[in-house]
Amino acid sequence: MKPIVINKTMEQATFGAGCFWGVQSAFEKLKGVKETTVGYMGGTTTNPTYEQVCSNTTGHAEVVIIKYDPKIISYHELLKTFFKIHDPTQKNRQGPDIGSQYRSVIFYYNEEQKTIAQNMIKELDSSGQYKKEIATELTKASPFYKAEEYHQHYLKKNKSGACRLF
Repeated sequence: MKPIVINKTMEQATFGAGCFWGVQSAFEKLKGVKETTVGYMGGTTTNPTYEQVCSNTTGHAEVVIIKYDPKIISYHELLKTFFKIHDPTQKNRQGPDIGSQYRSVIFYYNEEQKTIAQNMIKELDSSGQYKKEIATELTKASPFYKAEEYHQHYLKKNKSGACRLF
């Protein structure tokens, strides 16, 4: 699956790092990120609902698709932010959020993204920065299902919204 091209200057990345509200909020603040959309990827159910995904039976992760201008921000820089905003050594958990839908996952769209992510994971594992090995999954992108509208930019719309990142 190739990245969706908005125009010749845009690319996309998709990450899961726990609750998608905080992940979206972190990425939409970066210079060069043009659009973020929360949703579900990596499962077997077609058009899953939030309730289905939370039942831990669909196999989907909560993810954020990031459309960005690579002339302003690189995929490598996006990955650095991804690893900074969550604990990539946790499997199926981020803070109080537990379940496979909260797993740490990078969905790649091409071999270049896959290689950059593999290299960063190797660097982080050998750096000693973490006490445990990186548990982040690296998986080829699969169909994306946009989350319900009330989840889109949730923390912007709900200033009192709780999220472990903010």
